[in-house]
Amino acid sequence: MSHKLSALMGLTLGTCLAVTATPAAASQAAVSPAAVPPAVASATATAPATTAAGTPAMLPASQLDALRRDLGLTAEELATRLAVDATASSIEPRIRAELSEAYAGTWVAPDGRTTVVGLTDPALADKVRAAGAEPRIVTRSLAELRGLTTKLDRRAAAAGSAVHAWHIALPSNTVSIEASSAAAATTFARAAGLPDDALSVVASTEAYRPLYDIRGGDQYVINSRLICSIGFAVAGGFVTAGHCGNAGEPTTGSGAAQGVIRGSSFPGDDLGWVETNANWTPRPWVSTYNGNVVTVTGSQEAAVGAAVCRSGRTTGWQCGTITAKNVTVNYAAGPVYGMVRSTACAQPGDSGGSFVAGSQAQGVTSGGSGNCTTGGSTVYQPVNEILSRYGLSLTTSGGGSTHRIIGLANKCVDVPGANGADGQYLNLWRCNGTNAQDWTFPGDGTIRAFGLCMDVAWGSVQNGAVVQLAYCSGNPAQQWVLTGAGELVNPQANKCLDVENGNSADGARLQTYQCHGGANQRWRLG
Repeated sequence: MSHKLSALMGLTLGTCLAVTATPAAASQAAVSPAAVPPAVASATATAPATTAAGTPAMLPASQLDALRRDLGLTAEELATRLAVDATASSIEPRIRAELSEAYAGTWVAPDGRTTVVGLTDPALADKVRAAGAEPRIVTRSLAELRGLTTKLDRRAAAAGSAVHAWHIALPSNTVSIEASSAAAATTFARAAGLPDDALSVVASTEAYRPLYDIRGGDQYVINSRLICSIGFAVAGGFVTAGHCGNAGEPTTGSGAAQGVIRGSSFPGDDLGWVETNANWTPRPWVSTYNGNVVTVTGSQEAAVGAAVCRSGRTTGWQCGTITAKNVTVNYAAGPVYGMVRSTACAQPGDSGGSFVAGSQAQGVTSGGSGNCTTGGSTVYQPVNEILSRYGLSLTTSGGGSTHRIIGLANKCVDVPGANGADGQYLNLWRCNGTNAQDWTFPGDGTIRAFGLCMDVAWGSVQNGAVVQLAYCSGNPAQQWVLTGAGELVNPQANKCLDVENGNSADGARLQTYQCHGGANQRWRLG
């Protein structure tokens, strides 16, 4: 880090930067659940929302690295931008008051080197210069532009799906409309009474959509009839209890479409998973129902007698100790085997919710006896069995559990010679427990070893592309999805991780190839 950038970290403190302390919770409904064992409630309302707290903070080195990376700046260029950002924040309220009705907005120039102030009266330009900014003479004041956006807001219901968003574009002194076509934007603007010269159009085929976090303990609703709780986020969705619903049933969360139950087993065991739509993002979090979360780092099994806590939509955050393993529970629907019993209480609606020991995922709530008023005990389905059954990868913070990736002839995906170097190809080798076969699933769609990412060489979408280690870059060539069928798919290429020619010998090369369901494309976590 340059000396200039280090100094500016202090300059920005308290002027324009804030760090969110905890993830914001989705709003949830609350009802008086019917006592239906196991702990399932009927769906009719939500639990209270939590809010994120923000506190001013100095930029950590990791954030500076991210800014340099994503803005494409050198350390010196970033230092300059941070200084200008801080100046713009301090100038804006003062210059707004001085320019009064002539004020037309403050912004940072695209190169990040200048603070610009728009104004409609050239006679006031010296005031802007005296404040340390560059004056820009424009036609419309900020108040006039806001009046135009208000006209659009009043006709929002008539905008139609082709119009995606609108806002004031300060540098162009216009109202900008994002729409799938210029015609749709112009029609909407003219109907609201905007003059053509006050309009700018951004063509975009992508409409905005709500984005939600998948977080352990939060409520979800099955087929508009039953309420359960999320267990843990996994790549592509979340795990939960099997008795919450049947495969194929739709789910909703926060009042929005969420996903479909892809796997469900009950009785015998009590495990299930939901595949969510693109609006939902898996997070390595479990709600503690007090505005905070536990960050999941792995799924190492805790011992009998160990302390555990559970999260669920009805009773929130409850803790106890593990009292027994391999418990058989004789439910009315039939026996369930291999449960873990604890003294943490639960009630209807908590089903499917998270059990954690420290930062380690343990299982999903199955059922219980008693309640959280007089006391009781609860049993949970171990999470590792669910992950193994459906070939799922637990979403973690990246600092936790590792897995072997086991495939053809029960051999492992291997880094030859434990050579953790950029460009090192991958092969198949007998499983030997070394770090050359340890793979981390951090929850962002990547699979990592030696701090590098599993990568399709050159981003190829052709059959036979080499699979290798490469520096993690966020490239789609480094995204992988382990499907319920046990295929490890690169979505960009829509092809599967494949053992070349079905060769089961040690040293067989790995590649991507059109998915065909063969044994040389089937993988599981170990």
